[in-house]
Amino acid sequence: MFILIVDDHPLVCSALEVTLKNGLQSCEVLQAHSATEALEKIKENLDIDLVLLDLKLPDVDGFQGLAQLRGEAPRLPILVLSGLDDARLAELVESYGAFGFLNKKADAEQIVDTVRRVLRGEKAFPAATISCARSGAEDADHVARALHRLTPQQRTVLRMLGEGLLNKQIAYELSISESTVKGHVSAILRKFEVPSRMQAVLLAQGGVFDQAPGMGPAAGTRSAPASVER
Repeated sequence: MFILIVDDHPLVCSALEVTLKNGLQSCEVLQAHSATEALEKIKENLDIDLVLLDLKLPDVDGFQGLAQLRGEAPRLPILVLSGLDDARLAELVESYGAFGFLNKKADAEQIVDTVRRVLRGEKAFPAATISCARSGAEDADHVARALHRLTPQQRTVLRMLGEGLLNKQIAYELSISESTVKGHVSAILRKFEVPSRMQAVLLAQGGVFDQAPGMGPAAGTRSAPASVER
């Protein structure tokens, strides 16, 4: 059995490797510290049975790494690792084709049990994970207010973040500088009152994103650069 751990923190990789080797029989562990390295490992090792993937990698944003690995090996089970314990995040990674979701704070027994379930072909997602203090109604109200405060181009940038695009890709699509994109991202995080772009995307995709006034085209389409307010 071959398992690939993809995480940019060597200590995390080493700890997971020890846990897996102690809990699973005949387990061989490979490590990769970026999405690019993970893709190379998958191409070189066709016998990989499972990938444990951290969403936060140095060479990709958000769900882009998951999407790339699914594109390269659509039948290879991927178990997503995250420091965030959020039901919406678990739902999103499932929609991107992951087989399971595992919090990095899980103990060794839970890690091994989750890995076994995915290896058996089962989906392994938490029944309910709650990290936000807000209720659903409060959450929706907070998101609606944040979306209302975004400029048209900030809304477009937020959509593209949700599609997994990097800052440089967004800059190219909108014909603006990468520093301008960074400024928009900072403004989005400030208005949503969250520390990371992933959390902003999760909130925006929580149900009111597409219905918000002035949000432009549906997800998956983009406004032409000439029509975007700068």
